[in-house]
Amino acid sequence: MNDKYLTVSAITRYLKAKFDVDENLQTVFLKGEISNFKAHTTGHFYFSLKDETSKINAIMFRSNASKVLFKPADGMKVLVTGRISVYEAMGSYQIYVDEMIEDGVGNLYVAFEQLKKKLQDEGLFDKEHKRPIPKIPKRVGIVTASTGAAIRDIMTTIKRRFPICETILFPTLVQGENAKDDIARNIERAQDYDLDILIVGRGGGSIEDLWPFNEEIVARAIYNSKVPVISAVGHEVDFTIADFVADLRAPTPTAAAELAVPNMSDLKKHIDQLSIRLNEAIYKKVNYLKLYLDSVKNSFVIKNPMVMFENKKQSLDLINDKLNNLMLGKVDKLKNELEKLKKSYVLTNPKLLYKDKVIFIKNIIDKLNLLNPLNILARGYSITYLNDKNLKSVKEVNKEDLLKIKLSDGLVNARVTDIKEEK
Repeated sequence: MNDKYLTVSAITRYLKAKFDVDENLQTVFLKGEISNFKAHTTGHFYFSLKDETSKINAIMFRSNASKVLFKPADGMKVLVTGRISVYEAMGSYQIYVDEMIEDGVGNLYVAFEQLKKKLQDEGLFDKEHKRPIPKIPKRVGIVTASTGAAIRDIMTTIKRRFPICETILFPTLVQGENAKDDIARNIERAQDYDLDILIVGRGGGSIEDLWPFNEEIVARAIYNSKVPVISAVGHEVDFTIADFVADLRAPTPTAAAELAVPNMSDLKKHIDQLSIRLNEAIYKKVNYLKLYLDSVKNSFVIKNPMVMFENKKQSLDLINDKLNNLMLGKVDKLKNELEKLKKSYVLTNPKLLYKDKVIFIKNIIDKLNLLNPLNILARGYSITYLNDKNLKSVKEVNKEDLLKIKLSDGLVNARVTDIKEEK
């Protein structure tokens, strides 16, 4: 009889199997309001999704929860994608969420991330483009709405902290369709006012309210500004594209004013400290110079100037003696060389030198005479020519050749009649 009754686990398991095979439940798109939200220490999100009449439990595991671009909270309207299944331990069905975006602003977050990546890749967020904020500005420009808490907080803070600073308001639309163009136009206008700092921003609001500060035209206007820009958009938790491009981000409009101008009382204290340090430095310098002057006045040289003169005089005497010794040594050397020259063989016996030269020249003349071909001819030798060429062998002569024979005292012409070659 008990066989027809199922256990709770069995029916729950059966229902889970039905849910898991139903194709319509594998990819479900739901929208609703978050309630009972809990971010677990494991990184998982546990919450309920409800509308006016119904509620469904939801879980989003850490792997997917880490990809959510906003911080979920109770009362927030969201769009989720996931699958429906049964949680057996509780016997209830729930949605296992894969993706979650804010309802109505999901497209805005996508656009935000796309523009942020584009401008970041172009280098508009790079630190090297950030300009320093002047410490003591004379004139501060403010691009924001002419009414509201933002301009009131900024003006009040500047007047309280640094009342001598001049402020110029550029009334601007900060919300709505035409706001982005108006913000960019006023940033460009501000360039002609000789400003030291430009504050650009507005008070808090929804993401739609703040959206003009996420527009590309505003980001490029801030980047192209010659004046350092402090962004002051929304509350501390709000981040816009303008914050990333600006030279300095302030969490609130009030904080922007505090970053823009110094506190007058702090400046006075700082000036007083500088005055004290300057007086101390001058006092130390004067005392040091007085001690130095006293040491100079009491120095041995000042008190005994003749001692230094005597030392120099003694040095001069030593140099003078050294110079005289060098000159005398040089003169003695030259005198010795002169005496050697006067006693030399050439000066004492000039005729002997002449006689040696005559003998030398006569020997050269004798050698030249021995080599003179004319003297050879005088001893009975002759030179024979054929066609003005000196003959050296009978092989160079033929019968009937006309020869010229050179003797010591003349020239003889002869004809060859016979040729005999010695063997």
